[in-house]
Amino acid sequence: MIELEDVPELIDPVMVCAFEGWNDAGDAASTAVGHLDETWGGKVIAALDAEDYYDFQVNRPTVWLDGGVRRITWPTTRLSVVRVTEPTTRDLVLVRGIEPSMRWRSFCNELLGFAHELGVELVVILGALLGDTPHSRPVPVSGVTSDAALARRLDLEESRYEGPTGIVGVLQEACAHAGVPAVTLWAAVPHYVAQPPNPKATLALLNKLEDLLDLRIPPGELPEDARAWQLGVDQLAAEDSEVAEYVQQLEEAQDTAELPEASGEAIAREFERYLRRRDNQGPTGEKPVTGRPIVERSADGAAGGAGPAGAEEADGEDDLDATGSEETDEARDEDDGSADDRGADDREADGRGADGKGADGKGTAR
Repeated sequence: MIELEDVPELIDPVMVCAFEGWNDAGDAASTAVGHLDETWGGKVIAALDAEDYYDFQVNRPTVWLDGGVRRITWPTTRLSVVRVTEPTTRDLVLVRGIEPSMRWRSFCNELLGFAHELGVELVVILGALLGDTPHSRPVPVSGVTSDAALARRLDLEESRYEGPTGIVGVLQEACAHAGVPAVTLWAAVPHYVAQPPNPKATLALLNKLEDLLDLRIPPGELPEDARAWQLGVDQLAAEDSEVAEYVQQLEEAQDTAELPEASGEAIAREFERYLRRRDNQGPTGEKPVTGRPIVERSADGAAGGAGPAGAEEADGEDDLDATGSEETDEARDEDDGSADDRGADDREADGRGADGKGADGKGTAR
């Protein structure tokens, strides 16, 4: 094990992990952890020995020039620490690397050794998988755990998946056996646009992490990148009638699956989450003091897609989007031959809150 370097005393630390490779469709998960590291200026405190876990013919090192001096960067997994101050102060231990080629159990035990030494209270693993979900709908994000008590406390799904798994699933189970609370968040990426990057899925994972840990994560340029990404896929789909028809079928299937979830309880829950985010906005609508713009996101949809290693069902959630409509009585006035006492301005229709309850986001096993 590599020794920790100059680590300060941490405050309520949570370990957030992501690994490039099989469980990182569209590089959404690893990009999310990279965003946290870049946003808060992460300080590297440790790196695992690449010789122990990687096949360099599979994950090759890279050579680069540093002021005329040739240097080599080896593929590995690094740990860094960032301090979050909004809404309360706490530390995040960020683990970012590549799925190891060998010795997975030793790899997980080494990470758990770091977690124990740093006093980590919770491990959150981010993953992304390919699924039958349309790019035009909110990204389904599901939260699962192997701990029944934790599932009840955090309103998550308990993992029931059986089948092949990746390092995400192995680390989840290693945490469970070591008695370390662990949660995995899965984002479903449309399988017909699997190429990285996928800023929309990255943003969805960060939003879910916000809700789980009660954080305020500045999104930076991710919202604009996500809109540009969706517009680009819209244009590509419009150029191919078969793809456009397929996307429409996915949209109809997802919209149909959403209907049973539109309960009053689900709408109320999402509205409360929406209001919590607005609490971080100034009284006149200016941006919050943390620099995080208020992004009103529409509710999550549902996807029934299977990831590269099977399917695991859980509910995904996102934020509330409200829309309103207005109509007049002019047509009725003409039919009745008399003026209606109510003017058009008084007949504004009720705003309709969209259900934020997603369903059946699916992910790789534990």
